[in-house]
Amino acid sequence: MSVEKNDNLHEADGQPTHEQNEAIHPENGSTVEVPETNENDEDITAIRETEGQIFPLMENEGVENEESSAHTGEAIADALINEGGNAGQHAGALSAVEAIESSNAEAGEDGAGHHDIPMKNYEALSMEQLVAELETLAGNDKVMAVKDHVEEIRKEFYAKYNHLIEEKKDEYSHDNNGDTAGFEYHFPLKNRFDSLYNQYRDRKNSHFKKLQNDLKGNLEKRVAIIEELKNIIDSGENIKDALKQVNDLRERWKNAGPIPRDKYNHVWNNYHFHIERFYDHLHLDREVRDLDFKHNLEQKQRIIARVEELVQEEDVNKAFRELQALHKIWKEEIGPVSREHREEIWNRFSELTKQLHDKREALAAKAKELESENLKKKQEIITQIEAIAAEKVNAHSGWQGQIDKVEALREAFFRAGKVPAEVNEETWAAFKNAVRNFNAQKNSFYKDIKKDQQENLNKKLALVEKARSLQDSEDFAATTPVMKQIQEEWKTIGHVPRKFSDSVWKDFKAACNHYFDRLHEHRNAANSEELEAFEKKKEYLEQLRDFQLTGDHKTDLDAIKKHIENWKGFGRVPQSRRHIEGKFNKILDALFDKLSLSKKDADMARFNSRLEQMAEGDNARRIENEKIFIMRKIDEIQGEIFQLENNIQFFSNAKGDNPLVKEVKKNIERHKQELQTWRDKLTQIRNMKQE
Repeated sequence: MSVEKNDNLHEADGQPTHEQNEAIHPENGSTVEVPETNENDEDITAIRETEGQIFPLMENEGVENEESSAHTGEAIADALINEGGNAGQHAGALSAVEAIESSNAEAGEDGAGHHDIPMKNYEALSMEQLVAELETLAGNDKVMAVKDHVEEIRKEFYAKYNHLIEEKKDEYSHDNNGDTAGFEYHFPLKNRFDSLYNQYRDRKNSHFKKLQNDLKGNLEKRVAIIEELKNIIDSGENIKDALKQVNDLRERWKNAGPIPRDKYNHVWNNYHFHIERFYDHLHLDREVRDLDFKHNLEQKQRIIARVEELVQEEDVNKAFRELQALHKIWKEEIGPVSREHREEIWNRFSELTKQLHDKREALAAKAKELESENLKKKQEIITQIEAIAAEKVNAHSGWQGQIDKVEALREAFFRAGKVPAEVNEETWAAFKNAVRNFNAQKNSFYKDIKKDQQENLNKKLALVEKARSLQDSEDFAATTPVMKQIQEEWKTIGHVPRKFSDSVWKDFKAACNHYFDRLHEHRNAANSEELEAFEKKKEYLEQLRDFQLTGDHKTDLDAIKKHIENWKGFGRVPQSRRHIEGKFNKILDALFDKLSLSKKDADMARFNSRLEQMAEGDNARRIENEKIFIMRKIDEIQGEIFQLENNIQFFSNAKGDNPLVKEVKKNIERHKQELQTWRDKLTQIRNMKQE
C-alpha cells in the first residue's frame, strides 16, 4: 500500500520523491535546506504550484510612506516561476503575469488599493477649478487612493500660479523701469490652496504613521502563525483535525495584513515551505487530498471562465483591476490542483492574462499616440503665439485684438491635454517663453502710451482746477462761454491712465454740474421776472396806443421820454417774446414823426431808444452788429459823396444856375447831413461801450 500511494502521489505532483532535498529560493536564486524525507514520504513540493511566485499584500493593505511613489512598479522578488515550471516556454504570458503581480505589489505597498476615481485633465482647469477639485479630493477618507490626483492638481496649480506671478512681475518691471525690488502680489486663492493641501498632507502623514505601527504587529502575527503551522506538522495528530487547523491558519494568514517590505519574501517563503510540508503528510489520507485538489480545480476553472469574460470587456482598465483581484485569489486563497491539470490550467490562466494585458498595453499605446497628437497641437499653439508676438502693432485697438487672440490660444493650450512625460517640462517652458515674449512686446507698447496718458492726465487736471475756480462765479454771462469752452477742450484730450480715469472725470463732472446747476437756477428765477415784465409791458403797450400829443414840442418830447423810461423800468422780457419791443418801437417812431423835430433829431431819438433797449437786454452781440452796420453805412455814404463830387467835375464849364449842377450839389449836401447823422450814431455807441 505504501508504494501504491507513493506512485499515485508522484503522478499528482509531478516531482520525484527521493531526489528532492533542496528548494530554490525565489528571491535570490539561492537554495534553502529542506528536511530530508524517507522513502515513505511524499514529495515535499506537492503543493509547490505557487512556488517562486510573488505574493503581494492584500487589497487595501500595505506600507505607505513619503517615498512610496518612487518604488512604483518595482518587483518585490527577482524571479517569477510559473505553476507548471516551464517559464522559458511562456515568456509573453509570464511578462503579463509579472505586470499583474507588480501592480498588486504596488497597491499593497502604498495602501491605496484599487479605486475608480477618474483622473481628469487637470491642465485644462483654471486655478479656481483646481482649488475646488482639491477641496473635494482632500475630504476623501482614502487618502492614498487620491494621492496621485492631489499631486497632479498641485503640479498644475503651481505651474499656473508661477506663470501668473511671472506675468505680474514683468508688468511691474515695465512700470518701474526694470526695477522689481519692491514687487509684491497678493493672491488669496493661493492661501486657500495651501491650506487645503496642508490639511491633506497632515492626514496622509497620520495615515502613514498608523500603517508603520500596524506593520510590526502584522509581522508578529504572521511569525506566530508559522510557528503554529510548524507545531501542527510536528505534532502527528489526526489528519482531519490537523487539516481543519491548517485551514484556520490559512484564513488567519490571509487576513493578517501587510508586513515590512524587507521581511516580505522571507516570511512568505517560510510560510509556503511549511504549507508544503503539511501537504507532504496528506498521503496518509489520500481521499482528503484528492477532494481538496478537486475543489481547488473547480475554483480555478471558475476564475478562468470569469477571465474569459473579462477579455471581452470594453472597459479594459476595469477588467484589468478585476484580473488583479483574481490573481490574488488564485495565489492566496486557492490551493494546488492535481498534476494532470496543473500545467494545463495554469497555462490557460496565463494566456488569458496575456490577452487582457495586451489589450491594456494597446490602450496605453493609443493613449501615447493621443499624447503625441496633443504635443503637436501645443507646439502649433506655441508657434502661433510666437508669430503674434512678432507682429508689429501700433494702435491700442490692434493690441486689444492681439491680447484676445493670445488669451484664446492660452485656453486652447490648457485644453489640449497631456503630452508625453519626457517632453512635458520642455513644452511648458516653450509655452511660457512664447507668452512672456508677447507680454514684453505688449508692455513695451503700453509703456510708451502711458507717457502720453500722463500728459493727458496733466491737461485734464488743469481743466479740473479751472472748472473748480469758476464753479461759484456770479458773472454768468462771462463765465458760461468759458465753461462751455472747457468742456469742448476736455473732449479733445485723449485717454489717461486707467487708475485715474474715473476719479479725474468725477472731479471734472462735479465742478461743471455745480456751475450749470447754479446757472439753471438763476435762469429759472430770471425767467419768472421776465414773464412778469412781459405782462406789464403788454398792458402798458395798450395804454400807449391811446396816447395823444399836445402839440407843444417840449411837453410832448418830455412825455415820450417818460414813456421810454417807464418801458425800460419794467425790465427784460423772455427771448421768445422780444417781439413786443418791436411793437413799442413802431409806436415811438410814429410819435417822433408827429413831433415838430428835425428829421435828424427824430432819427437820433429813435436810435437812442433802441440803443437803450439793447443795453438793457445786455445784448452785446446786437450792439456790436449795430456798430458794424453803422460803419458800413458811413463807408457807403462816403463813397456816394465821393462819386457825386467826382461827377460834378464834368460840369466845370456849366453855369452855377444850371439845374443839373444844382441837383448834384443838393444830393451832396443831403448825403453829408445823413453821413453826420450816422457818425453821431457811431459816437453814441462808442460812448455807451466805454461807459
